[in-house]
Amino acid sequence: MHTTDLPAQDRGGSIDLLVHGGDVLTVDAAGTVVADGAVAVRGGRVVEVGPADRLRTTYEAAEEIDARGCLVLPGLINTHTHLAMNLMRGIADDVTLQGFLERVIPREAEILSPETVAAAMRGAVAESVRGGVTTALDMFWFHEAALSVARDAGWRLLTGPTFMDVPGPPDGRPYAERLDWAAEHLKAYTPAPGTRPVVCAHSTYTLNPEQLTAIAALAREHGALLHVHAAENAAEVENVLALHGMRPVELLDSLGLLGPDTLLAHAVDLTDAEIAAIARTGTTVAHCPVSNLKLGCGIARVPELLAAGVTVGLGTDGAVASNTLDLFGVIKVAALVHKAGGDPTAVGAEQTVRMATIEAARAVGLGDQLGSLEAGKRADLIVVDLARPHLAPRHDPWSTLAYAAAAADVRDTVVDGRVLMRGRELRTLDEADVLRAFQEAATSTEAARTA
Repeated sequence: MHTTDLPAQDRGGSIDLLVHGGDVLTVDAAGTVVADGAVAVRGGRVVEVGPADRLRTTYEAAEEIDARGCLVLPGLINTHTHLAMNLMRGIADDVTLQGFLERVIPREAEILSPETVAAAMRGAVAESVRGGVTTALDMFWFHEAALSVARDAGWRLLTGPTFMDVPGPPDGRPYAERLDWAAEHLKAYTPAPGTRPVVCAHSTYTLNPEQLTAIAALAREHGALLHVHAAENAAEVENVLALHGMRPVELLDSLGLLGPDTLLAHAVDLTDAEIAAIARTGTTVAHCPVSNLKLGCGIARVPELLAAGVTVGLGTDGAVASNTLDLFGVIKVAALVHKAGGDPTAVGAEQTVRMATIEAARAVGLGDQLGSLEAGKRADLIVVDLARPHLAPRHDPWSTLAYAAAAADVRDTVVDGRVLMRGRELRTLDEADVLRAFQEAATSTEAARTA
């Protein structure tokens, strides 16, 4: 973080981008805040973070962002979502998880294609960039289309083959063919900087133990993150108990599928023994409180998970479950909902901001590359405009972000050193075209479905 910490060849000289003048919340281990600070970026990485007056004289930047009156922090990381589900936003409100699945799964088979997923993904990327989300872990059909859209927009996406043994899957590929197909993808896939391979196993109720074991073996063979839904609500747990004689996390543990390269989505309905197993194995969790509340799933035992040493990141879930990809809203709910038991210290402001940044990066196995503004890490950052009545006065940046800030307060978004939004204007997506194509995809699929 200081010049003396940098290799000699990285000190001074030409850089690609200098963000200067704002208060820099580094989200490092010490929670360092550099007042009137700056972030120097070269080759997609942070070169140095320090006082603005010194860095402005030390480096010659090809592009500058004046962040005076703003807060500069790492980009937010969405650790569980189904991005192209935004195509169905509003079709499954005010129902249980099981009612939600009954509506959504058949609809997906009717309307999804590489083209509709691509159109929806452009909308999801635009929404995410506007909301300061620079990375997302996505589980959905036609992941190749999603990767192409993200690559073109310069946005960081973690995704991969999805396994869900249901009749008539949207891609028309029977389960028997999916392992070979996924293996070919993983062999040919070269992860972009700051990403890693991903394999998505939907759940213990849409896949049997033999399938789950084979999928996990494939993920391990390729060093991929295994992403799976688990224990989203009590009804799911009862269903899995009836199917397999064990609860979801118990089943995953018995199969040897828990571990530091496994991320569980939701993990709401957990026993003490399951929390201990998650902690013992180094398994990580994506906490999605907005979706959990909307679907009546309950409140995940996050204080207990944290006390056990489990790494917990935040996620929005899909925009048909939560109706939004707003991670600032998730931060606020996560900071509030766990206080409902009577302990206002249960999960605090700093903890929830960390759960959307550095802890989220650790949850997806990329804590050495993402999640904080430190020399050598990928240059993902956002600039939050503090010159607004609801963000004044400035006392504590963690409090401001957790309890007062909103997605609309994000002014600039940078991914891998590339400015994707400046002055609230998208630079790598034509927003009018994105919205037009997105609406056309939604309208055409609905027309085809009801014809």
